Amino acid sequence: MADGVSTESLTDSPALREDGDDLVVSLCSRLISFDTTNRGNGDAEGEREAAEFVAARLADAGVEARLLERSPRRTNVLARIPGSDPTLPAVLIQGHLDVVPADASEWSFDPFSGEVRDGYILGRGATDMKDTVASTLATVHRWAAEGRRPRRDVVLAFVADEEDKGEDGAHWLVEEHTDYFTGIAAAIGESGGFTHNVGDLRIYPIGAAERGTAHLRLTAKGRAGHASRPNADNPVTRLVGALNRIAEYRWPVHLTPAVTAYIEGTGAALGIEVDLSSEAAVDATLARLGAAASLAEATVRPTTTPTVLSAGYKVNVIPGQAVAEVDVRTLPGGEDEVLAQLDRLIGPGIEREFIACQPPVSAPIDSSWFTALADALRAEDPAAVVVPYCMGGGTDAKAFAPLGIDCYGFAPVFVPPDYPYRAMAHAVDERIPVAGLRFADRVLDRFLSTC
Repeated sequence: MADGVSTESLTDSPALREDGDDLVVSLCSRLISFDTTNRGNGDAEGEREAAEFVAARLADAGVEARLLERSPRRTNVLARIPGSDPTLPAVLIQGHLDVVPADASEWSFDPFSGEVRDGYILGRGATDMKDTVASTLATVHRWAAEGRRPRRDVVLAFVADEEDKGEDGAHWLVEEHTDYFTGIAAAIGESGGFTHNVGDLRIYPIGAAERGTAHLRLTAKGRAGHASRPNADNPVTRLVGALNRIAEYRWPVHLTPAVTAYIEGTGAALGIEVDLSSEAAVDATLARLGAAASLAEATVRPTTTPTVLSAGYKVNVIPGQAVAEVDVRTLPGGEDEVLAQLDRLIGPGIEREFIACQPPVSAPIDSSWFTALADALRAEDPAAVVVPYCMGGGTDAKAFAPLGIDCYGFAPVFVPPDYPYRAMAHAVDERIPVAGLRFADRVLDRFLSTC
């Protein structure tokens, strides 16, 4: 029993008692079998069952877990594994148990089967991110079986609601249970440490930054009237004009340390010329990077993308109001300039408000943490080219970073050249290679044991 949520109803699967690499495969398969779909706006399921399973597996390894809920059945798992040196600051592993919806009619297999077939584990969450949860649990089990301990305390936070707003997950935890995260210096989470194959080169990007998310609502108000009569105060035309200016605007290059280091490090490994001296030079360098550019091209500039437009109710009636929503992604150090330029593009007579606003995240790339992450990858793949990068989207790092925790995207997996790993998250027929998951298990164990 932990904080009112029972784990007594769980039954052990014989597969979970297997040793070695088979354990991580069995754990990932079982986690996928929990339908933890998060449809947003509080419509979710299965998070409690998955959290109870995780807590029970931790208990099997002698680790006590706390299960916490802001809303019924939106369950988060917290645990702390004591290290051998209590003077060292702790490290956090943060991951999420929820997944995005999967329409079974579009899939060639059951999205929640967790079936192991032809060298892959199949199902929603295989790469986002039940694989990393499984790798962590396997590492903890191995420590218990071998009588090992990490050097420093390892804090685990497997949360609900990452695929929506985090209001029942990470953001609630850091607001209401802040003390639990005291003394943590660094964290690892999703979206980094995977193989990015470029020809014969194996690049392993580690997330050292991620863009900020500013979702805006624009509201234009005007004079309603009959569509057959001239109306200079039509809110639809005013709003459409603003959206066109936003969509057409080409944002200037804004290079952050993580993006610069990615371009320079990857360029050196590929043996190509890197010139970042001007806008045109940056674009030309990205072109020369070829397939490697895909991890940088969305993060050399901010982006502003109109996504939702709503106005009117009848074709012959000019409405009194028109509303649009715009997805804005900002880069570390450039948020104020982006919003100021957006106001100029929007123009007068249109109200701007935030639907959501989370600032960018960045962590040092010259730190002992980054070095330890890189060393763990190179120990398992000596040919690894390890570079920092900036994530184009967002993760729960945005919740933990304001606590002063250096957050890195590090969910390692070995990716064969013919497997479209970056296209798997949220995609139909999501799956992960068994060999890639076993690689992840070894890398994670090495990092957590030695960092």
